[in-house]
Parts: sequence; C-alpha cells; structure tokens
Amino acid sequence: MRHISRRTGHRRPCSKKVFFRHIGRTKSGLNSKLHAVCDGQGRPVRLHLTAGQVSDFKGADVLLADLSDGTEEVIGDRGHDSNRIRLSRAERTITACIPLKKNRKSKPPYNWHLYEKCHLIENMFAKLKDWRRVATRYDRCAHTFMSAIHIVASFIFYLKE
Repeated sequence: MRHISRRTGHRRPCSKKVFFRHIGRTKSGLNSKLHAVCDGQGRPVRLHLTAGQVSDFKGADVLLADLSDGTEEVIGDRGHDSNRIRLSRAERTITACIPLKKNRKSKPPYNWHLYEKCHLIENMFAKLKDWRRVATRYDRCAHTFMSAIHIVASFIFYLKE
C-alpha cells in the first residue's frame, strides 16, 4: 500500500497495517450503515457494515447470499426493492415482502400483513442505539466498531434473556 503525502505529492510506503473505516459522506455528514438479518423474534443473526453512501443493494447482496435453508420469508424496506433481489428470492422459494418504490413502473404484489413484522427489526436497531458507543461511533476502524456492535447485540438479545 502506498500513501500520497499532502505536502509534496510524492508517494511513501505506509508502515502500519491498513484497515477499512467504512465511513462515507452523506447529506448529514460522515456516516456508516448497518445492515442486519434477524430471526422471527427480532434478534440479529448476521450484521454487515458499509459506508454511508453505499447503496442498500450491496449490503443486501452480502447478507442474503447465504441465508439458511429454513428461511421462508424475507422482509425488507423500500431501499431493497429491485427485480434482482426479488428474482433471487423466488428461485430459492423464499417469500420476499418488500414494499414498492414510489417510482416503480411494474407493481409486484407484497403481503402488507407480513410487512407489519418490520417493527421487530426497527426495535432491534433502536435497542442497539441505546448504547452510546454504537449510536455515536467513536471508533476509527470498522473492525473495532463491529466488535462493539457484536458485544452489545449478544448482551442485549442473548445474555440478558
């Protein structure tokens, strides 16, 4: 890995190991996005971190690629509405319950009553953000931040019960 110096513009080798930060620029400043797969009770099963400006599709591709065989339904928000996600779920006979984007031409149906379970996922994110370290992200490196999220999630959803 090479580093370009700000003052002189010449390259010099980095002496430290480089870790990705997964912090991206959005309208509201520097942000990160946390993507999650939850079980039927709203407990996180898999978590994935991306930079703030990264599309929801990239996070969904990583998480939905290796779902367990017992998965029957997937609930997503409007940001996950794409033909590719719907077709990949249909190939595996998984019901995809994703509301339609407002500018969508074709209108595939979705089960509104099933989508009402979405509040479980929103509650999971709210419980994670009750912990100040997760809500504010003081950590510079993504692996440190994800470690904190995993510790908080395991304490809230698995150890506390």
